[in-house]
Amino acid sequence: MDKSIRRGSWEMIGAMLISGTIGWFVWVSGVSVVEVVFWRCVIGALTLALICLALGYLRFDLLTSRILALAMVSGVAIVGNWLLLFESYSRASISISTAVYNVQPFMLVLLAALFLGEKITVQKLAWLSVAFLGMLAIVTAHGSQQNSGDDYLAGIALALGAAFLYAIAALIIKRLTGTPPHLIALIQVSTGALLLAPMIGWQDLPVSSGSWAALATMGVVHTGLMYVLLYGAIQKLPTAITGALSFVYPIAAIFVDWIAFGHRLGWLQWLGVAAILLAAAGLQRGWWWRAKAAVPA
Repeated sequence: MDKSIRRGSWEMIGAMLISGTIGWFVWVSGVSVVEVVFWRCVIGALTLALICLALGYLRFDLLTSRILALAMVSGVAIVGNWLLLFESYSRASISISTAVYNVQPFMLVLLAALFLGEKITVQKLAWLSVAFLGMLAIVTAHGSQQNSGDDYLAGIALALGAAFLYAIAALIIKRLTGTPPHLIALIQVSTGALLLAPMIGWQDLPVSSGSWAALATMGVVHTGLMYVLLYGAIQKLPTAITGALSFVYPIAAIFVDWIAFGHRLGWLQWLGVAAILLAAAGLQRGWWWRAKAAVPA
């Protein structure tokens, strides 16, 4: 495997494992979704600014008006993605919201084919279909334990909306190859902080140390560290591999849901997890079925 792809794969896996824990931190923070996203942006921006400063990326020669505009537009999409996804947690479970959210690789592959001219091969579609079936198994099994009211359906719709916004942001990021991912993420979260600041009730700031600890973790780890890994991976990897490895995220979230909230996996969920892992490995390793050539008589 190419060294760049191998490094990008490990970066993507690390980013997805970190992402899988964020639902728990949103839950324990005890503040509104808008406040969670705002403080994640503010603390994340401070963290990323320090990283960029240390690496020498706070330079005007790294930015053009085009790069700045694209990064800001992707930032709007990312902030909208967070708002929708975090809101879906309270309407559907963390596991279901995360699993449904991970239809975004299919959206990304389609958008990349439409706008970047990337080829969709039968092999890519086959492995992504296996991963999709695994995701459906997880959603179906977990969903059967949930109420099927309007609130639950709204949670599913919010997660799908979040997935679409993420796919748009990822597509834009692929156009920024060569720009340090740390700088892209800094522009995005700074844009988010400016957009959400007017919506914050400054007279009702979080008071508990637990809330601030959860918000700080989301800002430093889930934003500063995770997005540096994620964007670095997106710039190194083909879209199909990015899509396959992103399924590590729902698997991690399901285990967090199990450990933190006691939601145990059933056999159908384990089957879904196995299918997702198989698809990720198959796409990454290039596994495929080839008919054997006929042996001459």
